[in-house]
Amino acid sequence: MNEFLVNNILWFKAFHVIFMVAWFAGVFYLPRLFVNHAETNSVEVAQQLKGMEKRLLYFITPFGVLTVLLGLILIYIYGYAWFAATKWLHIKLVLVISLLIYHGYCFKLVNIFQQDKNMRSGKFYRIFNEIPVLVLFAVIILAYVKPIFN
Repeated sequence: MNEFLVNNILWFKAFHVIFMVAWFAGVFYLPRLFVNHAETNSVEVAQQLKGMEKRLLYFITPFGVLTVLLGLILIYIYGYAWFAATKWLHIKLVLVISLLIYHGYCFKLVNIFQQDKNMRSGKFYRIFNEIPVLVLFAVIILAYVKPIFN
């Protein structure tokens, strides 16, 4: 095992959490912009929201990439035997993959708004906004409580 990786595992964990928090902050805020965009009748406001949505999505994407990269480094440091034994981590990874799909879908939504082709209501985006909240709750419980599944 690479001694540098092992000796710096706490730094990797810290930055994994830091980037995750930054990523989630944006993932929480972006759908709120979608709500405002879906509900506005003002062309000027819609134009401003288009810029905000696009900039925010491109700003938070590297945080998502770094979160995943650091998570994979941590799995590598702990090793295959640990990975195979941690059922909670397998569930967490499914949730992270789901969040990556959600994030990817946000690119599609930003594009739809950019082209003025949104057909969904503000209510849809309010519900859409709750998905990452539920994922966050589950991921935190899995990562810190580490429930045992039989």
